[in-house]
Amino acid sequence: QVKKLCDQKLLIRMKTKCVPCSLNLDTQCPAGYTKITNGTGTPDCRYYLEIKTHTLSFPGCRHRCVKEFEQPECCQGHWGPDCMGK
Repeated sequence: QVKKLCDQKLLIRMKTKCVPCSLNLDTQCPAGYTKITNGTGTPDCRYYLEIKTHTLSFPGCRHRCVKEFEQPECCQGHWGPDCMGK
């Protein structure tokens, strides 16, 4: 029995919205994603507040999230919807 399906593991990364670090403790990743940062997250972004005629920029925090899924793929030398082609 020759293996015809070679699933590829894909890691999808995303970051949550930039918010004040003090508010970022409770930030959750979207459904299906796993949070890989702790506490207030990573202080690597800026968020903006509009005050009357000015927009102010402040340092903020965001969390990093990952989601893993398997993408079915045919092994080398096989092709087609059921990977039966050679």
